[in-house]
Amino acid sequence: MEDLPSGLPEHELKTGLARYGITGPPVYAPVGFGDYHWTVYDRWFTSVSDLTTKPLAGLRQAMETAASLAEQLPFVVAPVRSDDGETVVLLNDRYALSVFPYVMGKAGSFGDPVHPGVSELLTALHRCEPPAGTPVAPIDVPARAALTALLDEPGEWFSDQAREVFVAHTEILRAALTELDLLAGQLPDERVVTHGEPHAGNVIHSPQGLCLIDWDTVGLAPPERDHWLVGGYSAFYSLRWAVGDIAEFTEKLRAPHEQSRDAELALHYFTETLKNL
Repeated sequence: MEDLPSGLPEHELKTGLARYGITGPPVYAPVGFGDYHWTVYDRWFTSVSDLTTKPLAGLRQAMETAASLAEQLPFVVAPVRSDDGETVVLLNDRYALSVFPYVMGKAGSFGDPVHPGVSELLTALHRCEPPAGTPVAPIDVPARAALTALLDEPGEWFSDQAREVFVAHTEILRAALTELDLLAGQLPDERVVTHGEPHAGNVIHSPQGLCLIDWDTVGLAPPERDHWLVGGYSAFYSLRWAVGDIAEFTEKLRAPHEQSRDAELALHYFTETLKNL
């Protein structure tokens, strides 16, 4: 995210970092889209999640799974534990903090070609024993009920421009949801530990080799959930990704928000995704 999070004073972030014994100055890193990030002394990389879009229980389950996976797989960049043993620390009623070791290297961007070696990492991940408590990746699109209701009655939106685009594509979106249901019935029964988003933006080329970051989407699912992002194909998961993005951007653009660079990007991606359905 390029904008700082609203409703998170710096002193609350520093209080959270202190629970890890980290006292250095946090430097904001405007990377990714969804969570907020800071670095500290090029030793720590922090991720702050907005609990209005990412429930705390699910976040903790995912981070605990990642921590367990790192004991089996050296390429997993997992959260470190706070002084009291937590992988996720509450900063206030809205935001939660996880801290990771800073990995020297270079990451790509979403849409870049994925290094062929990532397929080997995913093979190892899919073969590993699922840690206790590994979440089950949802098949249906989160917030689908709300999205479906808007197809019948769009209501008021904070962004009038986004509402116009949505209304113009309601029939296309209805057809996409119907197709998703049909494709879901054709998914294989196999369930393995999947990363969920192993695109180039979540791969770091480090001196020690390739590393996978951003494990908040980890979950048990068919292997296709990962493979379609690294050169494979899945009609279901590619369509689910698009519809999931639409649902997420719909929530952001309907709700009150500032006119900012992040809001501009949300509207852009929302519009382009709807047009390309």
